[in-house]
Amino acid sequence: MGFYGERFGEEQVEVIKDSNPVDKCKLDPNKAFIQITYVEPYFDTYEMKDRITYFDKNYNLRRFVYCTPFTLDGRAHGDLHEQYKRKTILTTSHAFPYIKTRINIIHKEEIISTPIEVAIEDMQKKTQELAFATHQDPADAKMLQMVLQGSVGTTVNQGPLEVAQVFLSEIPSDPKLYRHHNKLRLCFKDFTKRCEDALRKNKSLIGPDQKESTHTEIPSAD
Repeated sequence: MGFYGERFGEEQVEVIKDSNPVDKCKLDPNKAFIQITYVEPYFDTYEMKDRITYFDKNYNLRRFVYCTPFTLDGRAHGDLHEQYKRKTILTTSHAFPYIKTRINIIHKEEIISTPIEVAIEDMQKKTQELAFATHQDPADAKMLQMVLQGSVGTTVNQGPLEVAQVFLSEIPSDPKLYRHHNKLRLCFKDFTKRCEDALRKNKSLIGPDQKESTHTEIPSAD
């Protein structure tokens, strides 16, 4: 902000604090607007086989992604069956790291995920987190318990149990959703296996004095 404030005047610069699409027609033409959002490197599936190390995943980066949750009635967040997600992929003219800290965006692509697709991505993320926490070396009992509580805790709002109740309790009436319905079922199958592995790992890590208190927070694998 300091750089732009000095250049245009502090009163002439405003920050747009969300990542929603901006209608330029509604902006004051006499002011400079800056939209700030957090982005992550974006890789296609085929790229991941060549980007294995930490260096590979943080060097020669030209594509970045950020996600914006939304509902069809204009709210940012809603119930599971209402929750959409807009994934915005940006391509820069040069690769980061670069001699300049600001690089022009030359291409912008948007992908809209439906509620069941959002649920699939969330379940895949939870499964990956469980796998990482379970196989971490050296083992971290606190992290494992934290991930488990977020995955199988009965008090988790909009957790896996609610996802299953919303999207898997009935066969979808729309044939277009059959593929997503089946994919979510497979996600739950993998998620359940990872939960079992994580629970057994947790049981082997905690001491006798912790088992009673942990049992009240995390279901047992027995």
